[in-house]
Amino acid sequence: MVLVVDDEPSIVQLDRLYLEREGFAVQSAVDGRAGLQAIESLQPALVVLDLMLPELDGFEVCRRLRAANNPVPILIVTARDEDVDKIVGLELGADDYLVKPYNPRELVARVKAILRRADRTHAQPGTAPIHLGELMIDQNRHEARLGERVLDLRAQEFEVLWVLASNPNRVLNRDQLLNQAWGFDFAGQTRTVDVHIAHLRRKLGEGPVRIETVTGVGYKLVT
Repeated sequence: MVLVVDDEPSIVQLDRLYLEREGFAVQSAVDGRAGLQAIESLQPALVVLDLMLPELDGFEVCRRLRAANNPVPILIVTARDEDVDKIVGLELGADDYLVKPYNPRELVARVKAILRRADRTHAQPGTAPIHLGELMIDQNRHEARLGERVLDLRAQEFEVLWVLASNPNRVLNRDQLLNQAWGFDFAGQTRTVDVHIAHLRRKLGEGPVRIETVTGVGYKLVT
């Protein structure tokens, strides 16, 4: 089930029409506070979250969900095509973003892509863990450890780390990371990669396993 949190009835109606055509059950909420209550009671598979909401705005909704360790995937939508909105939303834990007005077919494609990425966290049995120095990443268990410490990674952070660890000491540019960690149909901008890399660096901390920036090229994982 997909929850659409938006105070514009025409947008909710259009989102519902296209999502239901693709087989999704859809519920809606008209403000941030009602959205939080609906997320708690309905436990949706994904939330389409407008940033400019009454009561509580989308930024605050996103912040509260992640502060409570709620892993529900979030697709934020904003009426302003400004990097600051997108970056802040991603920093707060959103998985992707769309700028209004958007084609509802693109909304459906983004929802499907996010849910596919979430499904990929359950790897096929037999996928061997990756060991790089003190880092161990196990796709089957969806677990990453650095020494004795379990890394608290969200689904997309895990995907990015897995791709980097699958290519140790190899520089991957942003387009390669988008293609491999998000999927070939991901239409986001490369700034999304930078935000997730920043999250991973904070969680890895200071140590022998680190993500290096190769200026003008991309990123690589080194040990």
